[in-house]
Amino acid sequence: MRLVYIDIDTLRADHLGCYGYHRNTSPNIDALAKTALHFNEVYASDTPCLPSRSALLTGRFGIHNGVVNHGGTDADPVIGGPERAFWSQLQLTSFPTQLKRLGMRTVSISSFAQRHSAFHWHAGFDEVIRVPGSFGLESAHEVFELVQDWLNRNADQDNWFLHIHLWDPHTPYRAPASFGDPFADQPLPNWLTEEVRLAHWNGAGPHSARECNGFAPKPAAITRWPRQPQEIPDMGAVRKMFDGYDTGVLYADTYVGRILNVLADRNLLDDAAVMLSSDHGETLGELNVYGDHQTADWCTARVPLLLKWPGSEDFTGRQLDALHYQIDVTATLIELLGGKPPGSWDGQSFAESLQAGKDLGREYLVLSQGAWTCQRSVRWGDNLLIKTLHDGYHLYDELMLFDVVKDPHEQTDLVQPCPQLVTDGLSLLDSWHTEMMPAAARGRDPLENVIKEGGPYHVRGQLPDYLKRLRETGRSSSAELLEKKYALELAGEAI
Repeated sequence: MRLVYIDIDTLRADHLGCYGYHRNTSPNIDALAKTALHFNEVYASDTPCLPSRSALLTGRFGIHNGVVNHGGTDADPVIGGPERAFWSQLQLTSFPTQLKRLGMRTVSISSFAQRHSAFHWHAGFDEVIRVPGSFGLESAHEVFELVQDWLNRNADQDNWFLHIHLWDPHTPYRAPASFGDPFADQPLPNWLTEEVRLAHWNGAGPHSARECNGFAPKPAAITRWPRQPQEIPDMGAVRKMFDGYDTGVLYADTYVGRILNVLADRNLLDDAAVMLSSDHGETLGELNVYGDHQTADWCTARVPLLLKWPGSEDFTGRQLDALHYQIDVTATLIELLGGKPPGSWDGQSFAESLQAGKDLGREYLVLSQGAWTCQRSVRWGDNLLIKTLHDGYHLYDELMLFDVVKDPHEQTDLVQPCPQLVTDGLSLLDSWHTEMMPAAARGRDPLENVIKEGGPYHVRGQLPDYLKRLRETGRSSSAELLEKKYALELAGEAI
């Protein structure tokens, strides 16, 4: 068996044609979807980048593997203690190690470890290849050269797993100028109106409409990344954001097509398994986050997932709507290949029901974010309840409830009109937390520790200067609310 995993960073499911998007961002991915299992409700358990791929590698939630942040104690996995053997549990139970035990050579073409100092990502890989000198965000054409070379040298071999990491949709949006402006004349998503934009313009938070490249516009970045807006003062900037992101998706899709063509040229396309997914999605204006991935919401945690499986016509073009974590899918892959997922994994295989033609999944999912905000959300039924422990200076309410089927862009908070749903969601969160805590990494809830260490990594130490900016830009009321909410933090005390 040959298994190719095309891992497209920051790929939002509903910006693909096969997931219903009105723009033609993904012709090659859409063609793959027609031959594959098509999962509509797969979620990264932990976001953003480092927590998500750490969960993928370990098969465990961040509360168990220890990685929920991009800095601080909880950006590194728990890899052992007094009981650590010559080989750590990370080495013994990693996803690529499970594939190796099934006789597969394991290869990753990715600069992810360098970008995040996440060298635990290498656990279980026989080969790790990256663009020389790269530290992430290289363009798909650079990655493709490595992929093409590896496939040309190894296509005739059997039993390998090839992980291919493309970065192009990731902020800052930076598809090559030579790629043009393919969406310049195409309509925008119709939910982000001038009324919505104006409300966001008067709001607060990093990557909000007033400062959509961190905590303030960066003039030098305008020249370096002309597709990436620095602020959203009008609907022209809204277009720039959507066009910039969508062009990155289309650029990645172009090279997905070229990768599939190489497989076809080497007579592998019919015989190889191909999975396509992402580490997380992207928030494009929702919750007043413009072009980033800061929340435990539907737009960020939901990921596309396609799985083409050779020799199984029952899988071809089949749509699945049950709730799954991404790590449930990797556990299922291990079983489909004849193995058994480690007992330590939180991911649960659904291979048996899948092969029986059933669409069965989890009753609910709990999703976490710890690098820009500290949030846990629960996804069940049509609902998403977000509980915010640290709002990353966005002034979010502690609880937000959305019907993500009717309101996928999270415009109408249902906390007040639907108290029973809030109660139900909090009960699910409490049950999950009680179940998880006996095996919690380092003996405590890592999200709570993130707050004790000063908050999510990307906002630590930023509040004093941001309060000045809020006042300078006519948002004194937001500054006053943040000063009150984070008085202990400003005084140098734990919240």
